[in-house]
Amino acid sequence: MSTINLDRECGCFRRSNLENNTSFESKDDALMQAQAMVNHMNTKFCSKHGFTLSEDGENFSITMGQPVRQAAPSGGCCGGGHCD
Repeated sequence: MSTINLDRECGCFRRSNLENNTSFESKDDALMQAQAMVNHMNTKFCSKHGFTLSEDGENFSITMGQPVRQAAPSGGCCGGGHCD
């Protein structure tokens, strides 16, 4: 039995149809679902947070962290590649 656990539920997660602490008979099924959840949360949620996936034996943890897309610091390079 494998479980997917989200460490903290943000507002976007609570408003979504996604569920925390879901269990699967197969580790492969849990991994595929966890990857789909992380992809969905990083592309469809508000981007105030970024989400990363980690594996701990038979279980998977999704951690909420820094935004995926950060705004360019004022007066700095935007990272677009044309300042090189």
